[in-house]
Amino acid sequence: MEHDAPTSATVSRHAQAERLWYFRPPPENAQATPQITEEFDLILMKNFRLNRLFDPDSKRCLDVAVDHGFFNELAFLTGIEDLAKAVDVLIDANPDAIQLTVGQAELLQRVPGKSKPALVLRTDVANVYSKELPRTLFSRMIEHPVEQAIRLDAVCVVVNLFRIPDQPEVTDQCIENILHLKPECDRYNLPLMIEPLVFRPNAQAGGYMVDGDITKILPLVRQAVELGADVIKADPTDDPQEYHRVIQVARVPVLVRGGGKADDLQVLKRTEQVIAQGAAGIVYGRNIIQHANPAGMTKALLAIVHQGAKAEEAAAFLK
Repeated sequence: MEHDAPTSATVSRHAQAERLWYFRPPPENAQATPQITEEFDLILMKNFRLNRLFDPDSKRCLDVAVDHGFFNELAFLTGIEDLAKAVDVLIDANPDAIQLTVGQAELLQRVPGKSKPALVLRTDVANVYSKELPRTLFSRMIEHPVEQAIRLDAVCVVVNLFRIPDQPEVTDQCIENILHLKPECDRYNLPLMIEPLVFRPNAQAGGYMVDGDITKILPLVRQAVELGADVIKADPTDDPQEYHRVIQVARVPVLVRGGGKADDLQVLKRTEQVIAQGAAGIVYGRNIIQHANPAGMTKALLAIVHQGAKAEEAAAFLK
């Protein structure tokens, strides 16, 4: 069966889309149909927002997470007790994005000017981070998350996908959240970031601790992609040299989480390694906001993510 040649409008959309880093062009003989046209427009609009998240030259991103107060854990507030001040420090350091909640997003968005970091909006709240887990665990999504994100001028929304030992009900809640969120993101052309998190057993780890077992991370990352993630925010693996396997199963851009607080050089070296493995960037929280010099750590990480600096070179920003 022969296909009609793509229309000039479709060809124009192809040419425009191919200049965008995230777009994967369709087959050359793709027929111009309303469905294809709508799909191209959706991809293009999501890319326009992603263009505000990812650096135009390096095509990578440093997103600083300061949404920790959402989770009702005292230890998470260290470094962000005065959140307005913390956000101002980060804005001056100029990461690509800052991750905030609906109640705190205005601290970023009220700042005038067009060169400030983009907003990534956290859409779900959970009670799974305590050293002693409560009787009933939950992961709940805010109401009308995409509409709230658009009103706040967010470039992306983020939602969790937990894998917690012996807690399948929480995973079920996460999947239900994603199943509700994905169609709304597509309807309004808003990129969806899914955060697949593998927890170690609470009795073993004594609270929220990342499980870096790649055999657990890979299938959960893949599930997040199958559920419709436009961007993945994934755990680091125990061996950073294996991270290319995470990139391979994801197919979409992967941003690596910072995990728990670590030594400065360890954080910088791990960042250098995962970027070399093909990560599209990082999403760090406590390793920046709980640092004695959060602006310096932000600049050090930016040097690695965008300029390919070595860990030892980037460490100069901390002095």
